[in-house]
Amino acid sequence: MDLRTRAAELDASDPLRETRDLFVPASGGDDVVTAYLDGNSLGRPLRATAQRLDDLVRRDWGTRLIRSWDERWMELPTRLGDRLGEVCLGAAAGQTVVADSTTVLLYKLLRAAVAADPERDEIVLDSENFPTDRYVAEGIAAETGARLVWVEPAPEEGVTPEQVAAVVGPRTAVVLVSQVAYKSAWLADLPGITRVAHDAGALVLWDLCHSAGVVPVDLDEHEVDLAVGCSYKYLNGGPGAPAFAYVARRHQGRLRQPIQGWMGHARVFEMGPGYEAGTGMRSWISGTPPVLGMVGIEDTVDLVESVGLDAIRAKAAALGDFVVDAVDARLAAHGVRVVSPRDAQQRGGHVTIAHPRSREIYQQLWSEGVVPDFREPDGIRLGLAPLSTSYAEVAHALVRIEELLSR
Repeated sequence: MDLRTRAAELDASDPLRETRDLFVPASGGDDVVTAYLDGNSLGRPLRATAQRLDDLVRRDWGTRLIRSWDERWMELPTRLGDRLGEVCLGAAAGQTVVADSTTVLLYKLLRAAVAADPERDEIVLDSENFPTDRYVAEGIAAETGARLVWVEPAPEEGVTPEQVAAVVGPRTAVVLVSQVAYKSAWLADLPGITRVAHDAGALVLWDLCHSAGVVPVDLDEHEVDLAVGCSYKYLNGGPGAPAFAYVARRHQGRLRQPIQGWMGHARVFEMGPGYEAGTGMRSWISGTPPVLGMVGIEDTVDLVESVGLDAIRAKAAALGDFVVDAVDARLAAHGVRVVSPRDAQQRGGHVTIAHPRSREIYQQLWSEGVVPDFREPDGIRLGLAPLSTSYAEVAHALVRIEELLSR
């Protein structure tokens, strides 16, 4: 069947078809976007977020002014953290906070994990993880004398429990892994790797940047110790929106974060001579919360709760299957290959395809208003944000790739 015809049928029967209209249109003025397939890098804004931002500027900031700190902003990092934890992370209240960037929160959690036990001085991580994760770990190793222990998975796959089990031991302080690999979309075995780390007496720190809002996580159920993730991908928080940190309740009070700022103090406005950490997740806050950057997160969490994470996950799988089937039927003849897991149960919310001409094709697509992204060395990554992406957009991109390769 013609890809566009099949896409139209799938869009018509899509249980989430109405959510696409909740987003600000991707085309406006002279800028025409015919297919936005980069929602796993920067999610589109909700119409409700545009209204909420306007309300915040005009009312909370514009007229309530500094009074808004007492009325709602002061507790926003923990209140929003609890909502995010409940709806998207499988985390009970009091364990999640929204603050800082992913890099800063990753540093806080990883540095605290390394300092937790002086007899353990090894960080286990993988060579295919996102650069920030690797760079932060390298910096902490240089700072503390910790040793980095590398897992080297195949680039088109990801870390397995067996690979982790082969390198952990009595000196392992923490295992750092991304639940969804940023290149291949490999969905790691979160329960299995967590058990392996715990069997070795180590902590585990999960990076949820490419899974929060699109893949069930269930942090409490699987006894995860620590987690961090961004909010501007599937959570549609917007460019520079703050990240979130999860610290299991059993570790609060025992682990100490290394960036002691005024907002994490037990009595914030006392402004005394010395630092005394606040209780619970308050202690993981350092500086003034980025209020403007939290607005979009709240709207998306509400939407995720209303439609259900299982429905979002099901559509992500179906969109991915649509891409895989189209590559097999149409693009493979032109040398395109799928470099993400073919099994939807093993794949996150994006599909990466590869071809020697990918960089050239990607640049041409952007010039036409078809927006995926490129990953070295030869991958075009198709971000399939279930709440905002239509099958028609995906079909249009795939047809254009086929046409460009036919030249």
